[in-house]
Amino acid sequence: MRNEQIFTVHGDGELVARAGHLFASARTEFLCAARDLDTWAQPSARAAVRDRLRTGGGAGLSTRKLLSPLALADEAARAHLTLVRSRGAEVRISASPLPHETILIDRRVMILAGRESPTGRAYTVTTSPTMIDGVHTLYSALWDTSTDLDAYLRQDVPRLDADDRTILNALGSGLTDESAARRLGLSLRTYRRRVADLMVTLEAGSRFQAGLRAGELGLPGRP
Repeated sequence: MRNEQIFTVHGDGELVARAGHLFASARTEFLCAARDLDTWAQPSARAAVRDRLRTGGGAGLSTRKLLSPLALADEAARAHLTLVRSRGAEVRISASPLPHETILIDRRVMILAGRESPTGRAYTVTTSPTMIDGVHTLYSALWDTSTDLDAYLRQDVPRLDADDRTILNALGSGLTDESAARRLGLSLRTYRRRVADLMVTLEAGSRFQAGLRAGELGLPGRP
């Protein structure tokens, strides 16, 4: 960084060119705070961040991801966070508003993502100890009041009645729609409508995803 304490780049491409090496330089601590998982548009930038997170906390590296509930909006995001956590990273969900993305590396480098614009997102990169210490203190305070991902998902259980849970069990058992409808005493049309309603409740795009979501929430019906 040529002894610069602060500089701004425009777009993911320039960020990777001038500061991409920093993502792989973390030795003791790699912290992220983000509103969602859509900060990085360029595949190279997305890969740089995700590869670092996927390494988890090995070899003495503490990796933490602090997110808003928006980051749990789709199954792909949930699957990514599950992978990140399985590799040793800690993931928490914050009820407080979060920025587009803030990354702190070993308390010596900070990257702040700005708003998206027609010319690309602007990023501020700094090695200023004063700025980094201040943001690190705020991060720590938010982390301490946030909720672990597993605990948050358990709290986020949709309200399902007895029939919904029976349908989930039927989906997980591999019964045909006709057999499941007969078991529940429903017409085939009504059963399929209830399955469709349940998928909406579970925010699932398919029956398979509904089963995965049910298992994630500790509900019956995991395939």
